[in-house]
Amino acid sequence: MISDNLQEVQQEIQDSCALVSRSSSEVTLVGVTKSVDTEQTIELANQGLKHLAENRADQFLAKKKEMSHLTDISWHFIGNLQRRKVKSIINEIDYFHALDSLKLANEIQKRAERTIRCFVEVNVSGESSKQGIAYEELEAFIEQLASFDKIKVVGLMTLAPLHSTQKEQHEIFAKLKSLQEMIQEKGLDFAPCTQTSMGMSNDFSVAIQEGATFIRVGTALFKN
Repeated sequence: MISDNLQEVQQEIQDSCALVSRSSSEVTLVGVTKSVDTEQTIELANQGLKHLAENRADQFLAKKKEMSHLTDISWHFIGNLQRRKVKSIINEIDYFHALDSLKLANEIQKRAERTIRCFVEVNVSGESSKQGIAYEELEAFIEQLASFDKIKVVGLMTLAPLHSTQKEQHEIFAKLKSLQEMIQEKGLDFAPCTQTSMGMSNDFSVAIQEGATFIRVGTALFKN
């Protein structure tokens, strides 16, 4: 079942890329395994998906330990990371998708033993329930990260509202892409910002059409 689902998602990635003349090699599929057990996560990895994501610290650490024999996994941490959990998590991951405050940046700087590839989370939609930097404050926030040598801003991340229309999704993802290009054009060593992390099971096709380079897919991979 997981194998069939993965093939379906990969086909949709190819089809979405073809719509806008992109190569599917430009899109990294990140399997969101937060809602499944270690056995299913290993099955997904054995199908060839090597980018996996979790959003709960304790669950992630336990799962990574159980999967320590799989040495070619790139681990992503998505969603809110409490500052008190940074110490236990930050040196165990390859990408962090939700940098959204200077307090969190300070904690990462303090605890990281190497440079961490981070996505700055941007609240493009303006929803009060969403985490993230307001888009009009993004430039100033990124400039404040210049002295943080343990943080490399590889890109920006956003979420579309759960019940948004395709038109709204296109607008939100296009806005993030525009912001990413604006930061990239600054040529900052600490914030090359070449990537966009956007799109989940229900909207990754739209995100790809608007330039997503990392998509975070869970439900579509583990549906029955």
